[in-house]
Amino acid sequence: MTAPALVPATTGGNVTTSPQRHGRLAFGLLSPTFVVLALVIVYPLIAALRESLYRKSEGLDASGFVVSGEKFVGIDHYSAIFSGEVASRFWNAFFNTTFFTIVGVAIEVVLGVAMALVMHHALRGRGMVRASILVPWAVPTAMSALLWQWIFQADGIANQILNTQILWTTEGFQAKVAVLIADTWKTAPFVGLLVLAGLQMIPNDVYEAARVDGASGWRTFWRITLPLVKPALLVAMLFRVMDVLRIFDLPYVLIGPRKQSVETLSMLAFDEANAVRYGPAAAYATILFLYVAIIAYAFVKLLGADLIGEARVRDKDAAKRKAKAEAVSA
Repeated sequence: MTAPALVPATTGGNVTTSPQRHGRLAFGLLSPTFVVLALVIVYPLIAALRESLYRKSEGLDASGFVVSGEKFVGIDHYSAIFSGEVASRFWNAFFNTTFFTIVGVAIEVVLGVAMALVMHHALRGRGMVRASILVPWAVPTAMSALLWQWIFQADGIANQILNTQILWTTEGFQAKVAVLIADTWKTAPFVGLLVLAGLQMIPNDVYEAARVDGASGWRTFWRITLPLVKPALLVAMLFRVMDVLRIFDLPYVLIGPRKQSVETLSMLAFDEANAVRYGPAAAYATILFLYVAIIAYAFVKLLGADLIGEARVRDKDAAKRKAKAEAVSA
């Protein structure tokens, strides 16, 4: 006589836990994070947007008393950015920001991938190589800017090595080159670190199969390594793009404020706020936020860096396969 099968206890006819209960638990666990995000992101964003619609004004009333306050000006600050003398400065800062983002991230990705490949291969003293490569990333940006400012002096090491007399920290294209060199030295190891994490997830069996098939090293890199490391590489690129779009401290310390060659949108907003013109400063900051948000959204959708969406698709596919297998076995 066979023993009766054990039937799991059910609640309301459901064997598994209610999805609503899972949703409430997830919301409860994530609610502290939502509160922090609302305090450090949502509120400052709303406050900046509100500030950009007002202008602080001072004057004398009919009795000769000083009157100060705020006046609602609507989109006057935004329209002033795109017209008149201010427009040329804005578009220059916009071009510099975009230039540093495109050129800088491209160089950092190439060097970061190369660093990751060097750190990934088994060699003597690999731990020392990894530590030495990651040291520049750990240096604070202001300190690295001061270091490179000393290197790029008229009688500095850079000119001695090149046997030239380039004024790196003055107006001109050489100032952009100086910022790119300093930024690449500091942040390329960050890209290399993330790519290295992706390389370590690739099984060796894949490379052994490629060697058996007679694939060359270059073909193995393009057909195996690069596609499999793509998720980690896209995350690194996304982080760097969003970071460079907000670049401020490196050109500010290395080259200086109000330098047309390297002035970015963040520096422009800071300069307006430092001059107590909070309305235009808030308008610049809002435009920069929209620029970063649009680039990040386009990056995720066009280049396929939506790792959360891919994970959800995989989870749904796994759940469907599991349900199908249970139905077949039943």
